Amino acid sequence: MRLYTRSILLIAAVCFSVASMAQENRDKKVIVTGSIQSDILIPQDDEKIGTSKYEGDLLTNTYADVNLQSKYVDAGLRLEYLEHPLPGFEPDFKGWGLGNIYAKLHTENFELTLGNFYEQFGSGFILRTYEERSLGIDNSLLGGRAVVRPLRGVTLKALTGVQRNYWSYNDALVSGGDVEINLDEWIKPLRDKSTYLMLGASFVNKHEGKDDIMVDATHKLNLPRNVNAFDVRAMLQHGGLRLLAEYAQKSQDPTFDNGYIYRNGHVAMLSASYSKSGMSLLLQAKRSDNMSFNSTRSEHGLSSTINHLPAFAMDHTYALAALYPYATRPNGEWAYQATMGYKFKRKTLLGGKYGTNVKLNFSYIRSINRTVSGTGAAGSDGYESSFWKWGSDTYYQDLNMQIEKKLSRAFTLNLMYMNQFYNKTAVEGEGGMIHSDIFVAEGKYKINKKMTLRAEAQYLSTAEDLGDWMFGLLELSLLPNWMISVSDEYNCGETNIHYYQGSLTFNKNSHRIQLGYGRTREGFNCSGGVCRYVPASRGVTISYNYNF
Repeated sequence: MRLYTRSILLIAAVCFSVASMAQENRDKKVIVTGSIQSDILIPQDDEKIGTSKYEGDLLTNTYADVNLQSKYVDAGLRLEYLEHPLPGFEPDFKGWGLGNIYAKLHTENFELTLGNFYEQFGSGFILRTYEERSLGIDNSLLGGRAVVRPLRGVTLKALTGVQRNYWSYNDALVSGGDVEINLDEWIKPLRDKSTYLMLGASFVNKHEGKDDIMVDATHKLNLPRNVNAFDVRAMLQHGGLRLLAEYAQKSQDPTFDNGYIYRNGHVAMLSASYSKSGMSLLLQAKRSDNMSFNSTRSEHGLSSTINHLPAFAMDHTYALAALYPYATRPNGEWAYQATMGYKFKRKTLLGGKYGTNVKLNFSYIRSINRTVSGTGAAGSDGYESSFWKWGSDTYYQDLNMQIEKKLSRAFTLNLMYMNQFYNKTAVEGEGGMIHSDIFVAEGKYKINKKMTLRAEAQYLSTAEDLGDWMFGLLELSLLPNWMISVSDEYNCGETNIHYYQGSLTFNKNSHRIQLGYGRTREGFNCSGGVCRYVPASRGVTISYNYNF
């Protein structure tokens, strides 16, 4: 048995032992919780889809978390086995060991965390550390974090630490503070009218050592040791109306991402939403400019990113709607999004017997105006930009409409049409503008109390890139334990390749195991505007999840 297989079994054995102890301690003061997640691929070569060469005959991303909770003290750790990671993860991702460990002291109005921790200030414009395993992101900070609530409605945060970068930590020290004040807790007339008003402000400092970055054979850049960023925001909520305004700015931060230019960064956002019974509306706009913020200036990587700029494009779940996902461009974009949802009532002309749900979404993302300042090269200010002017390039546009209609007590139909423009050159480096029309039909039929059949039919039409695509899926759910799924994603344009998949899933209490086989198309896996390239693969997949 190979070393990495024995290590996986060892991790599982330890966690199962802890889980057994947890069941015996439920009624005591200390509670033990945790989870195991293991995703495995037994790869097979497939010249037709261009699979990569793999190290070993079993690839896996395996995680085991254990957490202890008590009245005043919490502690936890995470073991990770990534010695032979799944396709699409960087070479630095490879390794195994203790990826996360922390201890937290907490009372009603105070928290102190030592070790690895995650935090987000506001919308994340100047600080967001988080874990997203599907993207291979874990940019936690190792250090200390304190949260104090000195007065009713006031929350203060302070932190400092170094950022995780796969199996090491970047040298830069990241420190910051945040304050949020809920004025409705102080002003009685606001509470009486169910009006909530929050004001917030944040500050983040990155202190980084010297790097020798040469602009020519004899001259090197004088790089700032400290980069400062601040964020201010206000949120008002009354009934179904919610308004959010936020602005952030970053001082000069010459990095690999921006070509080592000396230009301040900015991001501004306005968001308004309204909801009441049967209707919802969201309108938002965002302008970002030179807001890439990493804990190491000379490298680019998802695990070195300090901040996060949310994408104003839908995270689609349908396969072909997600074929060309948009990745946020922190170096500069104008982004707009409008979403409206409406439910036509039962026993009306458009509502019918059971009612009809309609959702309309429009996303539009464009470059900002740029005028080169001086040479525009490394060491210069780079460019100037008029705030209200657009640039010449459209990065992404998505207009889609979804209709959900219950046709009988047993059958529900979902329909979607999507018109999309995707600038592949801007997002991926080459490929031009891709215009596509996407049609989706999904039906769900409840055969009886324990058996449900779901089917999808999708079609993507485009004259660019690889041409048209088709997708079909059948999924049978057998409550309470089983699910069977088969699907095929077929390029009927240039390649005529089938990407078939089949899986069998079993759920029992806190256990979930899935066995599958098939091909995975190369492309991008995205969440919230952050994307990771995934190469094509074929083979047997095994996924196991357990929570205790």
